[in-house]
Amino acid sequence: MRLKALFILLLISQLGSSQDCNYTFLGELKDFHNNSPIVGATIYMQNLDKYTTSDVDGKFKIEKLCKGELTLVISHVGCETKTITYNIESDIFKSIALEHHIEELTEVTVAGSSKLEKTSIQQTVSKSDIENYTDRSLGDALTTVSGVSTLNTGNSIVKPMIHGLHSSRLLIINNNVRMFDQEWGEEHAPNVDINSGGRIEVIKGANTLMHGSDAIGGIVLIRPENFIAKDSIFGSTSLSLNSNGLGGNANTELIKTYESGFYAKAQASYKRFGDFKASDYNLSNSGIKSINASARIGYKSFEKGFDAYYSYVDNTIGIIRAAHVGNVNDLVRAINRQEPAYISDFSHTIENPRQAIIHHLGKVEAYKRFKGLGKLSLQYDFQINRRKEFDRRRAGLNELPAADFRLFTTSLQPNLKIDAFDNLIINTGFLLRYQQNSSADQESTGISIPLIPDYDKYETGIYTIANYDIDTRTSVSAGFRYDYAKIEAEKKYKVFDWEENNYDELYPEFSSGIVEDFEILTFPEFSFHNISANLGLTRSFNNNHELLFNYGLASRMPNVSELFSDGLHHSAARIEIGDLTLTKEVAHKFLLSFERNNENFGFSISPYYRYINDFIQLIPGGEASTTIRGAFIEWQYDQVNAQIFGVDVDVNKRLTDNFNYKGSLSLLRGDNLTDNVPLIHMPSTNFSNSITYSNKSLNELTVGITQYTELRQNRFPDYNFTTFNPITQEDTYVDISSPTDAFTLFHFNSSATFKVFKKSKLNVAFNINNMFNVSYRNYLNRLRYFADDVGRNFNIKLKLNY
Repeated sequence: MRLKALFILLLISQLGSSQDCNYTFLGELKDFHNNSPIVGATIYMQNLDKYTTSDVDGKFKIEKLCKGELTLVISHVGCETKTITYNIESDIFKSIALEHHIEELTEVTVAGSSKLEKTSIQQTVSKSDIENYTDRSLGDALTTVSGVSTLNTGNSIVKPMIHGLHSSRLLIINNNVRMFDQEWGEEHAPNVDINSGGRIEVIKGANTLMHGSDAIGGIVLIRPENFIAKDSIFGSTSLSLNSNGLGGNANTELIKTYESGFYAKAQASYKRFGDFKASDYNLSNSGIKSINASARIGYKSFEKGFDAYYSYVDNTIGIIRAAHVGNVNDLVRAINRQEPAYISDFSHTIENPRQAIIHHLGKVEAYKRFKGLGKLSLQYDFQINRRKEFDRRRAGLNELPAADFRLFTTSLQPNLKIDAFDNLIINTGFLLRYQQNSSADQESTGISIPLIPDYDKYETGIYTIANYDIDTRTSVSAGFRYDYAKIEAEKKYKVFDWEENNYDELYPEFSSGIVEDFEILTFPEFSFHNISANLGLTRSFNNNHELLFNYGLASRMPNVSELFSDGLHHSAARIEIGDLTLTKEVAHKFLLSFERNNENFGFSISPYYRYINDFIQLIPGGEASTTIRGAFIEWQYDQVNAQIFGVDVDVNKRLTDNFNYKGSLSLLRGDNLTDNVPLIHMPSTNFSNSITYSNKSLNELTVGITQYTELRQNRFPDYNFTTFNPITQEDTYVDISSPTDAFTLFHFNSSATFKVFKKSKLNVAFNINNMFNVSYRNYLNRLRYFADDVGRNFNIKLKLNY
């Protein structure tokens, strides 16, 4: 009886099982972008340990499925492998989208050294190269790129230049946020901690419309790292010690990643130097103190994700004491003498004159991909830049900043990337931006008319950029952008200056009619319409050769310093006067590059030409003014038609398995076509050569020597002048135009890596900058009138990866 009952139960169970295993799964695989069928994909049924493939229509069938879960692992050449689980309770049909664009997959890899702007002339500073400059500035790190030079104010304030153009003509994009902290003056350096970035890209070409219409010089992109989606935690701590300035930098970072796609990173650094030293004397009050921190969290998958980023920069920068002079006689003596007028013993104390800058940057970005359309991104960001400039003043005012600004900027930027068409990608979006500057009042600064006035600025822009692959070797790009900007300012003028510049007749609507203490209150308003466009072409040939061409039309409105500057900019050691009559610049850019990308032997030859209509320049006004704070040269803004052309050459050659050579050459010529004279402050011809020995089997040892030569700038405008010297009671000739002599520097670098723990490595580097302690003055150093540049420096770097 028991056997009979057991037999009946087994029969019922078998009948039930047979009844639950008659389900069918029908599937079709489509390209996520354009809905085309994915042919020949492999579908692995994980539960059943069976395989099938998709047919010519991208379809597949799985029969005789039982009730329960079905896990499919779908893979295809050039596609993202996808794992999906379905609950089988009846017959089912599913359309499954796969990512089939290889260039999209590179976005989730760690390497990412490929050129992201196909038709742009682009060069990259890698993470390892950045680490060589961990205790220096962004501008210093960029000098490794041909065509990039720096405009310095002393040794710690370094502004990058591309082909002789800087400030608001050169866009700096930090973690996809355009920086607004370095446009008001030549001594306003970017507030960026290069240790927080993953790599830096310099774009010299015209394919830059997504970031702005005014990139006449180019763009510097500081990109974050991309993290692999896996469960891991890693980081590093580095320490840099220097003999010159008796200081260094400490940096630490920690990254946590998850297989689900979430990631988080925290980073902080501290830099401190005392007085730097030229080859023969101390550069008194040239120290720097910098505190930096950043945090980043996000989630990244193919279909959706977000990224939130915040950075904090706190810089205190000394301006050499010798740049402050008391009268015209002292000014002339300072310019003409071989050594600074003021030299003191070494100190870590940073006294007046100095800059104190705090910069906050925050960003939230999210994206979502839509089948058959593309990727929609939305970014909100903000920046707060608080800048104080302290001068040497009477005892009662010495602790008050002579300039105190608070600049707030916020932006909203949606972008739609349409990639549903074969070989065609379209980016379109718009910009909404608001900016406000608040200058401290006279009670806080002791200055009745601030250098930069209070203002509100409103901006909106719209753009469309198309990139089309004609074939596997040829790509073209074209784009158009329109921007509108409005500035509403509140500014006081001395009545004499208001009338002397004829502003009372040109802009009567700006005047409030309120006059106090010989100062008139005005409310200037300006609106600008900018149109920009670009066209690019790239053609690849056999043997890794590539030809690139760019044309760009760029428009730039005058910035607030060019319009409104009015007073002493002490960290530049001069008085600056703006001009309300300035109009926008319009530039035509032509760039060509022929490249061979090969590790054994590669090169690039990149000629360029720019014609700039109504180029805004800052030039000496022909006199020195003596104020209660000292004697300073007066500089004024004006406009001319200009041209800048030149060529950049880069060469790399593997000499042997262990020895490599790199060389670069930059030639540039800038002309003021209106006055038929050379443009002011153009980089001179420079070239570099380096030989490096490397041996991976010997603790990844590298040893290298670099030579850098800068020739004398023989093409310069003559703005020398004669002014009355109240001390000598006679006219004095002031030479502020003559360039400095040519110089050659040699640098030594070496590094090795040692395994110190089971999963940790220690990298040790020893470097010597200016090996032979050469005494020189750089033509593009704004304080070259007063002191030499920095002498020899011994540097030790330790980095522990864990």
